[in-house]
Amino acid sequence: MITFLELLANGISVGTVYALIALGFVIIFKATEVLNFAHASLLLVGGFIIAKLHASVGFWLALLIGIAGAALVGALIEFLVIRRANVASHSVLAIATIGIDIVLTTELTREIGADVLALGDPWRDQVLHLGAVSIAQTRVAALVVATVLITAFLLAFKYTNWGIAMRATAEDSETAALMGVRRGRVSMGAWAIAGALAAVAALFLCVFPTPGLDRSTTFAAMKAFPAAILGGLDSTTGALVGGLIIGVTEALMSGYQNDMVFLGRGIGDVAPFLVMIVILLIRPAGLFGTRELARV
Repeated sequence: MITFLELLANGISVGTVYALIALGFVIIFKATEVLNFAHASLLLVGGFIIAKLHASVGFWLALLIGIAGAALVGALIEFLVIRRANVASHSVLAIATIGIDIVLTTELTREIGADVLALGDPWRDQVLHLGAVSIAQTRVAALVVATVLITAFLLAFKYTNWGIAMRATAEDSETAALMGVRRGRVSMGAWAIAGALAAVAALFLCVFPTPGLDRSTTFAAMKAFPAAILGGLDSTTGALVGGLIIGVTEALMSGYQNDMVFLGRGIGDVAPFLVMIVILLIRPAGLFGTRELARV
């Protein structure tokens, strides 16, 4: 029972981090209807900046610079590529983000090389004991920070002018433009916020019990992609629920894989994608996604 509670607590904390990444997918899709495959590289940008600067400027300032840097790269991608692409198909833009991801990831992994970069977080390898249950302080910090950021975003999405403009753009972009909504500003803001959230997620993906930032970090980040898909690409609530489902599923399957050897080793890495496939077979638009109706 204690093992189950520890796995559940870790799964929930990691799930909120996945929700941050999934929220980035959703924000960009709602603002531009583009599926951003370059999101993992934005995460790598933020983590790399933090890792390189924390020793010289301190962790907290490095974190702020990393968040700002990832947000800036996201905004530049929107301004230089997405906005200026003279194509009508969003599928073509999605393919373009694959190319952007390859360029950024290749350059950053070349800089990282075979090293494992520490991010200099203040929690180190400290463990919090709640009765018989032990959980890393980094997991607790991830849960608290991700919950605060997701709540803040949902409130801003509902009550601020920017949030209203984004919802109007997602509902009907042409009508929103006729009503005075500046779609370019909304789109750039979405990419910048997605980049900032990715940088925060990079921090908690690369601290204890993970060794640090390395070339495989982008693969860990892509586990959030099933969270966005199964939750629904046009649903902010779906990103949160999808992240929690993926995090808990991965933690439990990895923790009990010795009892499920018939499924093979590494089932925890595959489990998020298996869950995504099952959910999509039942609900093709995701758990909270909007189903498109067509008159035949």
